[in-house]
Formats: sequence, C-alpha cells, structure tokens
Amino acid sequence: MALNLRLPQVETRDQRLGTITQWEGSATQLARDSAFTYGCAKGCDNGGRRLCEQSSPFAQASMCAEHIAVTNATIIQQSVVIQHAPIGCSASQSFTARYYRDLAARRGWKLEDPKSICSNLGEQDMVFGGVERLEQTIRDAFARHNPRVIFVATSCATGIIGDDVDGAAKRVEDEIGIPVVTLHCEGFKSKHWSSGWDVIEHGILRRLVPHTPTKQADLINVIHLGGPDVFTPLLAPLGLRVNLVMGGNTLEVLARCSEAVATVTMCFVLSYLATGLEQEFGVPEVKAPLPYGLDATDYWLRDIARLTGREDRVEAIIESERARIAPELAHLRKALAGKRGFVAAGAAFAHGLLADLRELGVVVDGAFSFHHDPATDSGDPQQDSLGHLVETWGDVPNYTVSPDQHFQAHAALQRAKPDFVICRHSGTMAVLAGRMGIPVLPIFYSNDGLGYEGLLTIGRAILGVLPRKRFYDDVAAHSAFPYQPSWLAETNPYALSAEPA
Repeated sequence: MALNLRLPQVETRDQRLGTITQWEGSATQLARDSAFTYGCAKGCDNGGRRLCEQSSPFAQASMCAEHIAVTNATIIQQSVVIQHAPIGCSASQSFTARYYRDLAARRGWKLEDPKSICSNLGEQDMVFGGVERLEQTIRDAFARHNPRVIFVATSCATGIIGDDVDGAAKRVEDEIGIPVVTLHCEGFKSKHWSSGWDVIEHGILRRLVPHTPTKQADLINVIHLGGPDVFTPLLAPLGLRVNLVMGGNTLEVLARCSEAVATVTMCFVLSYLATGLEQEFGVPEVKAPLPYGLDATDYWLRDIARLTGREDRVEAIIESERARIAPELAHLRKALAGKRGFVAAGAAFAHGLLADLRELGVVVDGAFSFHHDPATDSGDPQQDSLGHLVETWGDVPNYTVSPDQHFQAHAALQRAKPDFVICRHSGTMAVLAGRMGIPVLPIFYSNDGLGYEGLLTIGRAILGVLPRKRFYDDVAAHSAFPYQPSWLAETNPYALSAEPA
C-alpha cells in the first residue's frame, strides 16, 4: 500500500501494518500467522495483516507514540519542539535531555540541553480551544531560540478538543519564515509507541527532504535508532560513504537523504522512512534481512553491493571479515556453549538478538517482544525478520508479545529460567530481571549487535555479566514483588487473559 505524504497525518501501524501488542505462542506459529495463512487473517482486506490478538484484563504502564515522536524531533539539531499538551506530557523531556547529551558527547556536538517547550494546556483551553496559545508559543519559540525548524507535536488532549494545529502552524510559518512541521501523535490513536517513529519520519519526508536532489553515487543512507557509527567500517571498503539518519541529525543530513544511491534500515520499525524515500524520491531500499549473524550479514552486504554496482569487491570483504573474527568467535562459542539466554526487545531487534545468541551457541527458548509487525511498509517478504529467524535458526517455543508489561514479564522469566537476560533499554525488564536474581545485559543502542563485529560485541558483553550472578542473587534476596503467591509461581504471561479475540 502506497504511503500518502499529501496528508499531514500518518496512518497508524495498527491500521497500516496490522501491528499487535499482545500474543503468546511459538515463533513458528506467529511467523505462519503473519504470512496471512490462518485464522482471523481470512477476509482481511485493509492492506495489512489481521492476527488473532490476545487481550489482557489490565495494563500496568507503557509509553505512547507522542513520547517517541517528540524525542526524535527534539534531538534534531537547531530545532525546537513544541508539545501542544498539558504539562504532564512533557515529563519525557528529562529522558530526552539525557539522550541528547549522550549523543552530543559521542558525536562531538556542543554539549547542551535540547530545546523544547510545552504549551501547558489548562482547563480553560480544553473548553474553549488552545489555538491562540499555540500560535503565541510558536512565536515565542522562534524569538527565544532562533531555530531553523520548529516541530509542533499534538497530544491526546488536543486530539480530543480538535484544535486546528495544522492551520495554526501554517499561519505562523508564513510570519516567521521557517518550516513549522506538525506531528500528529495523539497517544490514544495507536496501541503501540512505535507509531511515533512513523509520525516523525512522515514529517521529515513531507517537509525536510528536497525533491530536486543532486545524486551522489557513493552515498548510502543508514536509518538507525542512534548510537555509534558501526557502519562505516563495513561499508567504506565498498567505496560507500554513510549518511547516518535518525538517532540525532543535522538538517543537512536529513536533506541529503534524497541524494543517496540506496537506503538501508537497521530496524524495520523504521521502514516508513525507507519506503517513503523509494516511493517519492527514487532511492531504492535494501530489502535484505537485517545483518545479525554471519550469513545474514553476508547476504546484506551482497544486496548493498548489487544495488550500488559494487559486486566485484564484496566477496573479498566478506572473506576478510569472516577470517578476522573467526578466532575470537570460536572462543566465545566455547565459553557460551549451553548457557541459557532470554531476549526482550522490540520486534525486529528482538529477532536480530535471537539470531546473534544462537550464532554464539546460546540456548534460547523464550523471548519477549514489545510489539509485532506482521508486515513492513515495503511489503517485501525478505523483510520478514521473524520468518527469517525461524527459517535460519529454528523455533523459539515460548514467544511472548507484550508492551513491556511487568506482571507478564515476571511470568515469562519464571518459565524461561535463563542464565542471563539481554534487553533493549534499561527499564522495566532490566530492573525486573535483576530483582529476580538474573544477570542483565541492557542494550540502549541497537547498533551494538550488528554485523561481524557486533556478534563479538554481544558475546564479550555476555561474558562480562555472567560472573555477576552472586551480586544479582543478593539483589533478589532483598527484593519483593507486589503479587500474590499464585502469580509469583505463574509461568504463563497470559494466564489472566480471555480467549483470543
């Protein structure tokens, strides 16, 4: 289904891709159902996939799309983000400030806090509308910070009262002479926070990428979630320069997106931007499986070489890299043989980490994915990362999809009884596993497990956390959970759920 960049609002992942947030079963079953072959999928004609989703009787906590959209707009340099919302919605800026300063230190930027403003909607605004307040906030942001772009993010509150955010942004944009980009990210519109990625990428494609680019035959877009540049060492031998997109950028980097010879995506939650660049700007997307594990990395490099006309160089690079890591990889496999791991991360990143662990010889029969996309925006089956995992590495018998629900994660870990947990971020799952006495490896930047070197990075990190078991045992001895004994012993994350809808 083609993306519609004419509209200021992007269709949610739930509507566009059939994204689900609650499911329990085996990875093989979920991959099969996602291929549109079973159950509720019959008769689905909305362009996505319709899975038989579980239903939980309650939720403890989660994030929302506004958080994701606002964070990724705020870390764009020389920007100001306005949250048209009650003040509570801007609580996430404490995290964003820390994230931006970490990126600045890694990339040599000026060390400062990002710039964001909340319109601070109150009861009066909710009754009579907040458009005038928003317009004045945009003017104040421009006068105070002199940005090159202003993002205006909506909220549940503005979605409910129906403020004409686009009209207000256009009127003030004509006054101040810089782009005022609206981000429609009302949290209640989507079940999962990952829709926030689509919102910010939709805004970038519509307003910040020029339609008359000068093509550069050696420039490749790499869309990633932030973190160190692990891509240049892989792609420079092919004669390619990396244009790192998302995860903190200058406006010049974003403008160069349409000049590239190709685009690769390091997590398929970012597929909206890559698909949009191919559809609207003619920049082809590399659709090979993500480069987790040796064979997948080989395939990924070959696909890039094919798209960019560098097939004569790629085999020598693959042979050299495999030879370089072989001695240490053999050592890691021997040291980790028989260890039991558990993965908790979002969708494609979870699939990638599972591939890395099995490449390292770790036993993994349980995983906890924060959401599941039955399809990607390109619609290409090569991007079926779960199907690729199952086909290459076999089944994961206990595969749970849950939006980071603490009570469900406890049951999943009770069932898995792993020697260690590897998880995205350092939030709910990391804290929970630690309090259960399980060594934890939190990964904030998903780049760490990519490619040949990423496989070694993950292996080294696991060997680093395993000796800390006694520390985690001490933590568990002094921890308590607010659950009944029956739930403390529960091993089914969806024991409280009704039958699938």
